[in-house]
Amino acid sequence: MEYSELTAQARRATEELLQKAHLETGDLFVVGCSSSEIMGGQIGHDSSMEAAAAVLAGVLPPLQEQGVYLAAQCCEHLNRAIVLEREAARAYGCQIVAAIPQPHAGGSWATSCWRAFRDPVLVEEVRAAAGMDIGGTLIGMHLRRVAVPVRLSLDHIGQAILLCARTRPPFIGGARAVYSEGETR
Repeated sequence: MEYSELTAQARRATEELLQKAHLETGDLFVVGCSSSEIMGGQIGHDSSMEAAAAVLAGVLPPLQEQGVYLAAQCCEHLNRAIVLEREAARAYGCQIVAAIPQPHAGGSWATSCWRAFRDPVLVEEVRAAAGMDIGGTLIGMHLRRVAVPVRLSLDHIGQAILLCARTRPPFIGGARAVYSEGETR
C-alpha cells in the first residue's frame, strides 16, 4: 500500500468523524493507531514509522483546522499514556508523566506524534470527546463516559480495522427529565 493512500484514508476518516461528532474548539480527539496492523502485521510486532507518519499527515491537519487537540495514545508498554501538546495538558489539568515514546516502547504512532508536536508532553489519561481506534488499540479508556459508536464510509485504514466513537453527556433524571435537543442525537 502506498503511504499517500494511508494519508488520504486517515484524512477522510478524520474529516467524517469531525463532521459527525460536532466537536468544539479545544476539544480532545484521541487516536490509537497500530502501524503494524495498518501494514498487515500483528499489533506490537511489525512497527512502521513510515505508516505512522503517513496516518499523522492525514489526521493532524483537519484537527488543527478545527482547533481540536490530537491526543495520541501510546501502546501498552507505556500504559496507553497520551501524547498531548503542553497547552492542552495545562488546559485540561492533566498530570504530566516522565517518559518519551519510542517505536518499541510507546509505538511508532506516539513517537511520530511526539516528534511532530510543537511542545509535546506525556500524560497518563484524558477524557476525549471523540476518537479513532486504528487496529484494535483500545482507546475506550480515554473517552468520556458515554461513548457512541460512529460508522464512517470506510472501515479500514490500510489493513487495520477502524472503529470510531463520539461522546455525549450522560442522561440523568429518569422519565421526568427534559434533555436539550442537541444532546439526544
